[in-house]
Amino acid sequence: MKTTLILAMIGLSIAGSWAQQQSETKKIEWLLGTWETKTSKGNLYETWTRKSHTEFQGKSYYLKQKDTLFLESVRLVEKEKKLHYIVSVKNHNHEQPVDFASKAIKDPALLVFENLQHDFPQTITYKKVGKDSLFAEISGIMNGKMARQAFPMKKIQ
Repeated sequence: MKTTLILAMIGLSIAGSWAQQQSETKKIEWLLGTWETKTSKGNLYETWTRKSHTEFQGKSYYLKQKDTLFLESVRLVEKEKKLHYIVSVKNHNHEQPVDFASKAIKDPALLVFENLQHDFPQTITYKKVGKDSLFAEISGIMNGKMARQAFPMKKIQ
Protein backbone atom coordinates (compact mmCIF):
# COMPACT_ATOMS: atom_id res chain seq x y z
CA MET A 1 0.00 0.00 0.00
CA LYS A 2 2.79 2.44 0.93
CA THR A 3 4.66 1.62 -2.29
CA THR A 4 1.58 2.32 -4.40
CA LEU A 5 0.99 5.62 -2.59
CA ILE A 6 4.62 6.70 -3.01
CA LEU A 7 4.59 5.77 -6.71
CA ALA A 8 1.35 7.69 -7.19
CA MET A 9 2.81 10.76 -5.47
CA ILE A 10 5.96 10.60 -7.63
CA GLY A 11 3.83 10.22 -10.75
CA LEU A 12 1.70 13.23 -9.83
CA SER A 13 4.80 15.28 -9.07
CA ILE A 14 6.36 14.45 -12.46
CA ALA A 15 3.08 15.12 -14.27
CA GLY A 16 2.66 18.43 -12.45
CA SER A 17 6.16 19.65 -13.33
CA TRP A 18 5.70 18.52 -16.94
CA ALA A 19 2.39 20.41 -17.15
CA GLN A 20 4.04 23.54 -15.75
CA GLN A 21 6.83 23.37 -18.37
CA GLN A 22 4.30 22.58 -21.03
CA SER A 23 2.23 25.66 -20.18
CA GLU A 24 5.17 28.07 -20.62
CA THR A 25 6.00 26.80 -24.09
CA LYS A 26 2.34 26.18 -24.96
CA LYS A 27 1.52 29.85 -24.56
CA ILE A 28 4.09 30.86 -27.20
CA GLU A 29 3.25 28.29 -29.88
CA TRP A 30 1.55 31.08 -31.83
CA LEU A 31 5.08 32.42 -32.50
CA LEU A 32 6.10 29.34 -34.53
CA GLY A 33 6.40 29.86 -38.30
CA THR A 34 7.83 32.46 -40.65
CA TRP A 35 6.89 36.12 -40.29
CA GLU A 36 7.51 38.97 -42.74
CA THR A 37 7.53 42.76 -42.75
CA LYS A 38 8.58 45.18 -45.46
CA THR A 39 11.17 47.83 -44.56
CA SER A 40 13.30 50.36 -46.38
CA LYS A 41 16.22 47.91 -46.07
CA GLY A 42 14.25 45.13 -47.77
CA ASN A 43 11.88 42.41 -46.56
CA LEU A 44 12.61 41.33 -43.00
CA TYR A 45 11.87 37.70 -42.10
CA GLU A 46 11.77 36.01 -38.72
CA THR A 47 11.45 32.23 -38.56
CA TRP A 48 10.69 30.29 -35.37
CA THR A 49 10.93 26.50 -35.02
CA ARG A 50 10.58 24.12 -32.09
CA LYS A 51 13.87 22.56 -30.97
CA SER A 52 12.40 20.70 -27.96
CA HIS A 53 9.42 20.94 -25.59
CA THR A 54 11.30 23.70 -23.68
CA GLU A 55 13.11 25.52 -26.48
CA PHE A 56 12.37 27.36 -29.71
CA GLN A 57 14.96 28.58 -32.18
CA GLY A 58 14.59 31.74 -34.19
CA LYS A 59 16.50 33.54 -36.88
CA SER A 60 15.95 36.83 -38.60
CA TYR A 61 17.29 38.05 -41.90
CA TYR A 62 16.68 40.56 -44.66
CA LEU A 63 16.08 39.72 -48.29
CA LYS A 64 17.06 42.62 -50.51
CA GLN A 65 16.59 41.77 -54.16
CA LYS A 66 18.40 38.41 -54.33
CA ASP A 67 20.77 38.99 -51.38
CA THR A 68 20.17 37.45 -47.96
CA LEU A 69 21.57 39.46 -45.06
CA PHE A 70 21.65 37.45 -41.82
CA LEU A 71 20.84 39.50 -38.72
CA GLU A 72 20.54 37.32 -35.64
CA SER A 73 19.84 33.93 -34.16
CA VAL A 74 17.72 33.45 -31.05
CA ARG A 75 17.13 30.70 -28.53
CA LEU A 76 13.86 31.04 -26.64
CA VAL A 77 14.29 28.68 -23.73
CA GLU A 78 12.58 27.99 -20.43
CA LYS A 79 14.88 28.05 -17.43
CA GLU A 80 14.38 29.02 -13.82
CA LYS A 81 10.60 29.11 -14.45
CA LYS A 82 11.01 31.96 -16.95
CA LEU A 83 11.37 32.21 -20.68
CA HIS A 84 14.72 33.55 -21.82
CA TYR A 85 15.26 35.25 -25.17
CA ILE A 86 18.95 34.56 -25.84
CA VAL A 87 20.05 36.46 -28.93
CA SER A 88 23.30 36.43 -30.91
CA VAL A 89 23.72 39.29 -33.37
CA LYS A 90 26.38 39.28 -36.04
CA ASN A 91 29.12 41.89 -35.40
CA HIS A 92 27.70 42.87 -31.98
CA ASN A 93 28.69 42.14 -28.39
CA HIS A 94 31.85 40.32 -29.51
CA GLU A 95 29.59 37.62 -31.02
CA GLN A 96 28.46 36.68 -27.49
CA PRO A 97 24.76 35.96 -26.83
CA VAL A 98 22.71 38.40 -24.74
CA ASP A 99 20.02 37.06 -22.40
CA PHE A 100 16.68 38.84 -21.97
CA ALA A 101 14.40 37.36 -19.28
CA SER A 102 10.61 37.33 -19.62
CA LYS A 103 8.46 39.54 -17.46
CA ALA A 104 5.51 37.94 -15.67
CA ILE A 105 2.50 38.84 -17.81
CA LYS A 106 -0.84 37.06 -17.67
CA ASP A 107 -1.78 37.77 -21.31
CA PRO A 108 -0.79 34.67 -23.40
CA ALA A 109 -0.70 36.85 -26.54
CA LEU A 110 2.01 39.12 -25.11
CA LEU A 111 5.69 38.34 -24.58
CA VAL A 112 7.97 40.93 -22.96
CA PHE A 113 11.67 40.32 -22.39
CA GLU A 114 14.03 42.66 -20.54
CA ASN A 115 17.72 43.15 -19.95
CA LEU A 116 18.14 46.58 -18.38
CA GLN A 117 21.95 46.21 -18.43
CA HIS A 118 22.10 45.93 -22.23
CA ASP A 119 22.96 48.99 -24.32
CA PHE A 120 20.09 48.80 -26.83
CA PRO A 121 17.49 47.45 -26.81
CA GLN A 122 16.61 46.84 -23.18
CA THR A 123 13.14 45.51 -23.97
CA ILE A 124 11.89 43.13 -26.68
CA THR A 125 8.13 42.73 -27.10
CA TYR A 126 5.97 40.41 -29.21
CA LYS A 127 2.21 40.95 -29.29
CA LYS A 128 -0.06 38.55 -31.14
CA VAL A 129 -2.51 40.78 -32.98
CA GLY A 130 -4.44 38.13 -34.89
CA LYS A 131 -4.12 34.58 -36.15
CA ASP A 132 -1.64 35.63 -38.84
CA SER A 133 -0.21 38.88 -37.53
CA LEU A 134 1.98 40.11 -34.71
CA PHE A 135 3.61 43.32 -33.60
CA ALA A 136 7.25 43.12 -32.52
CA GLU A 137 9.09 46.01 -30.95
CA ILE A 138 12.52 46.70 -29.55
CA SER A 139 12.88 49.66 -27.21
CA GLY A 140 15.07 51.29 -24.64
CA ILE A 141 17.40 54.19 -23.97
CA MET A 142 19.75 55.05 -26.83
CA ASN A 143 21.99 58.13 -26.71
CA GLY A 144 20.15 59.29 -23.60
CA LYS A 145 16.70 59.17 -25.20
CA MET A 146 13.92 56.63 -25.38
CA ALA A 147 13.99 54.87 -28.75
CA ARG A 148 11.66 52.32 -30.35
CA GLN A 149 11.68 50.26 -33.50
CA ALA A 150 8.40 48.62 -34.48
CA PHE A 151 7.94 45.61 -36.75
CA PRO A 152 4.34 44.80 -37.70
CA MET A 153 4.59 41.29 -39.18
CA LYS A 154 2.40 38.93 -41.17
CA LYS A 155 2.70 35.15 -41.00
CA ILE A 156 3.65 33.66 -44.36
CA GLN A 157 4.18 30.03 -43.28
